[in-house]
Amino acid sequence: MSEAFSLRLEDLVRQIYPDHSADILASQIVEAFWPEGRARRKQGRRPGNNFWSEKDSLVITYGNTIKDGKHKPLDLLHDFLHRNLRGVVNGVHILPFFPFTSDDGFAVSDYRAVNPVLGSWADIARIGNEFKLMSDLVLNHVSSQSTWFNAYLQGHQPYDRFFFEASPDDDLSMVVRPRTHPLLRPSETHAGEKHVWCTFSHDQVDLDFRNPEVLLEFLRITRLHIDNGVRILRLDAVAFLWKEIGTPCIHLPQTHAIVRLMRLLSDFAHEPLILLTETNVPNAENLSYFGNRNEAHVVYNFSLPPLLLHAMLSGSARYLNRWQATMPPAQLGCAYLNFSASHDGIGMRPAEGILPDAEKDAMIATVRRFGGEVSMRALGGGKESPYELNITFFEALQGTLKGADDLHLERFITSQTIVMALEGIPAFYIHSLLATPNDHARVAKTGMKRAINRHRWDYPTLRALLADPESAQSRVLGALKERIRLRGKQPAFHPNATQFTLQVDDRIFGLWRQSLERDQSIFALHNVSDQTVTVDPLTLNMIDGETWTDLLSGERIDTMGTPIVFAPYQSRWIGNRRGSGHV
Repeated sequence: MSEAFSLRLEDLVRQIYPDHSADILASQIVEAFWPEGRARRKQGRRPGNNFWSEKDSLVITYGNTIKDGKHKPLDLLHDFLHRNLRGVVNGVHILPFFPFTSDDGFAVSDYRAVNPVLGSWADIARIGNEFKLMSDLVLNHVSSQSTWFNAYLQGHQPYDRFFFEASPDDDLSMVVRPRTHPLLRPSETHAGEKHVWCTFSHDQVDLDFRNPEVLLEFLRITRLHIDNGVRILRLDAVAFLWKEIGTPCIHLPQTHAIVRLMRLLSDFAHEPLILLTETNVPNAENLSYFGNRNEAHVVYNFSLPPLLLHAMLSGSARYLNRWQATMPPAQLGCAYLNFSASHDGIGMRPAEGILPDAEKDAMIATVRRFGGEVSMRALGGGKESPYELNITFFEALQGTLKGADDLHLERFITSQTIVMALEGIPAFYIHSLLATPNDHARVAKTGMKRAINRHRWDYPTLRALLADPESAQSRVLGALKERIRLRGKQPAFHPNATQFTLQVDDRIFGLWRQSLERDQSIFALHNVSDQTVTVDPLTLNMIDGETWTDLLSGERIDTMGTPIVFAPYQSRWIGNRRGSGHV
């Protein structure tokens, strides 16, 4: 172990656990992450842009999104990915694939096993051999029916100190809440009634990271993930990790120090390991998880989904443009993960301070009109506030604030094209790729609003739809695959390529991207309205004397005055080097 690594690790240990011996605990951390004396890199990876390229994109899916009643769901997922997305996307995020009791996998009961209903570790590893594999490290909480919590209730070591306890008499008024249920759950233990902390539900009991044994256990679990092909670790709900009575219990310094510790370990791992933090919070708080290039490699661009949805529904990119113009470029060695939809709803907290309340209210009313739901979070004084919108992104764009119309597909495809054009790595929820409708039956069955966006496709039915050129599923997947392929051939779409926001017209969301080698520029312009829009090319400052082509249509663009016409919801990627051609 290098001296620099040892010094940095011990310093982080002192920040997190000042009452423990830094050198002893550091040795235990090394043994947990590199058991049996496994080799480590002698030098850490330097921050750089070599972790990813314009060819990188991800699909987000549950392990059992596709079923047929005969085969293992992970086999079916592998078959779907191989048939439809191999050579298009190169990364797969399989949402929690462990045994669980609720929340579609996020109440984990056994971190070391693959849910046998889905398949096995061999099935996970097989997907990891063909795609960059992302898994969830659900490290804030564990199922109330897990072995860990049952051992806690019985007073068995080491689990008797694994869970965060508080008293109903404690002042918890400052605690930031993502849900409306009571924070504390009374539980009968060997030592009498205790009240355990439950940030998300009473079946998801929060762990106590003040006990270093909890951290060590998760480092051992991390190693298991790595050994089974995982190369991207999603730190689920990491912002809530550390609790102190009398504080908001979110984003505490110890939480950031734990992320820095995990980043240090990943930088010295032989395997190329990327950390992604999941912090569905206001924008500035979310960006803090980049640290000083020493925390997350990648953060979710959480403000994008609500602002993108608002732009497409309102026909105005005013707030989307204003927000994007203020976004800093990701630091060297870091990147944004851009997405419009995920297994959760469309978070509203990341729009705080960006979208006025009247704009939010109009958007919420429209989502409800299109069959969606709204989940709330608790505020002080018994008040509530919209936490997320529950609807498939495809269904959310079936119309505008004025109502449904016949431009559904065009509007939706433009929304996903914007995701592809932004600085960062694009990620596509499988239900966006498949134009999945709202699953109201699943909501009724589970009693959970989020189930509306967690449909389980019957594989024969899905394959039939994808084979039908007139189906929404076939048309959307086909169009998005073509654009993802095209994006992967443009150096100007490298996740860290230069980006400027263009102020062209409130109905146009425009970006200028330039490759790291400065040998390609792309003006990525997207009409978010149902109107025809004309743009004067002189306002774009395209260099005269070069050949400019719309990569999406193949149309040559006159830089000296012929107006550029945008049909409703038309996107244009105007580049000065066509690469491998247009769509």
